Amino acid sequence: MKFDFFKKSEKEQEEKKKKSVAREWLDAIVFAVIAATIIRWLFLEAFTIPTPSMEKSLLVGDFLFVSKIHYGPRTPKTPLQMPLTHQKIWWTEIPSYLDWIQLPQYRLPGFTSIKQNDVVVFNYPPELQYPVDLKTNYIKRCVGLPGDSLKVVDTQIYVNDKPLDNPEKMEFRHNIVTNQDIKARVFKNYDITDYERTNYGYIAHTTPEIAKEFEKLPFVQRVEVLKMNGDQVNPRVYPKNSQLFSWNEDYYGAIWIPKEGVTIDLDESTIALYRDVIENYEHNDEVRVENGKMYVDNEEVSQYTFKQDYYFMMGDNRHNSEDSRFWGFVPEDHVVGKAFFIWLSLDKYESFLKKIRWKRFFNLIH
Repeated sequence: MKFDFFKKSEKEQEEKKKKSVAREWLDAIVFAVIAATIIRWLFLEAFTIPTPSMEKSLLVGDFLFVSKIHYGPRTPKTPLQMPLTHQKIWWTEIPSYLDWIQLPQYRLPGFTSIKQNDVVVFNYPPELQYPVDLKTNYIKRCVGLPGDSLKVVDTQIYVNDKPLDNPEKMEFRHNIVTNQDIKARVFKNYDITDYERTNYGYIAHTTPEIAKEFEKLPFVQRVEVLKMNGDQVNPRVYPKNSQLFSWNEDYYGAIWIPKEGVTIDLDESTIALYRDVIENYEHNDEVRVENGKMYVDNEEVSQYTFKQDYYFMMGDNRHNSEDSRFWGFVPEDHVVGKAFFIWLSLDKYESFLKKIRWKRFFNLIH
């Protein structure tokens, strides 16, 4: 009797029938979605710059890749969400996730830690209505690390009493005094994109160097930086307690940035500074303050030990940035990744042929 070990049965041959075109497309789409989701989670994620808070380092219309492997990717906290979405399904107001399951979140090892002046993408901390990994993504520059003491004096940042190196293209709000209308092309020639008309001329956000050049124009009377004085108080700045802290965005602090494992004494001042952190980001079950005393999980505490690191973030457009000066610290578990490089840049005010900013292609972000 002869056996053909290489001859397949009719049943096996039927099972190997050629897939339909629809099935092939479906398999390809599923594979692509899974691959993109893994890449987005572990390695790189694409973002775009929607506001001028980081100008001129980053421009509105810049498309960039953010590295997850620099600081280490986070494990998913909200597993029940549609792949490749964030908060809502594309072009709708329908939530793209279910918060029925919330997993403990961990960070996988990275090959570096956040350094001073890194440009960092993070989840916006005060957005408490969303799970951590689904809060709105913000991008700012890290100016203060865990354990640092930070202050701002006349717009200059000092960390541990030493002046911090300023970004090369840092912008401030300037008052352009003129009795004439200035054409848009003039602002464009001086690379001023963030400006508005006033009764006395224009308010423009630009660098001090460009402001000096703009002042030389014959129809400009003067250009002056608009900043707060040291004796002025802005009740909007964190921790929003002007009775204890008479600060503003240009004269801020000194403030100590929480560090994991460090214990602080709790008094009127430290409770005002760190209650938001202890209540909203430290994963305590219950925090309350009564008669000047803090209670954590129904126990009165006179000291508190922080459970994670925190960072202080600011925008390079110093007078047009909602940052840590206004809402506080960024918890370590809110950090998404390091802004890596620009892969596309589009100017929405230009015509079709001039819309692409070719010089910004593949620029590393510093």
